[in-house]
Amino acid sequence: MNRETAEADAQAATPMRNFSLLLSPTPRGARLARLLATEQLRSWELPLQPAEHIVAELASNAVTHGRVPGRDFRLTLYVVGDTLRIEVTDTRGDRLPYVQEAAPDGESGRGLLLVGALADRWGVAHGPAPRKTVWAEVTIGPTGSRPVPSRSLAARPDA
Repeated sequence: MNRETAEADAQAATPMRNFSLLLSPTPRGARLARLLATEQLRSWELPLQPAEHIVAELASNAVTHGRVPGRDFRLTLYVVGDTLRIEVTDTRGDRLPYVQEAAPDGESGRGLLLVGALADRWGVAHGPAPRKTVWAEVTIGPTGSRPVPSRSLAARPDA
């Protein structure tokens, strides 16, 4: 068996998993998104971190900045191969997220900085109108654990 065939067979044997639900655009809905995502990841035997924090931030942003009364937001989790994709879709496509400088003593404004630090990739997908989807991807290892980054740490001068 050649390498390409073996890789294709391994990918075909890896099931694609997904989980999706609508939640109310309220603080309770954001908390429920985090709790349900955590339980779903646990049932898939995947690590809870950093996904739990990413879901919490994206759901909170959907409730705070993407809320339209009477319109729910959607949480979706996909696992394909070694990638977990987290998506939160709201109905305020006219209000795109952006990373902002938070005041040092501010109590908010750091959510997307946190998402950027925890996720391997993140972005925004437009539509269909009036929606937008903010997504983040995290690479997970074959056993469900997140691989250790290959970055080397510089030796401390006092060590």
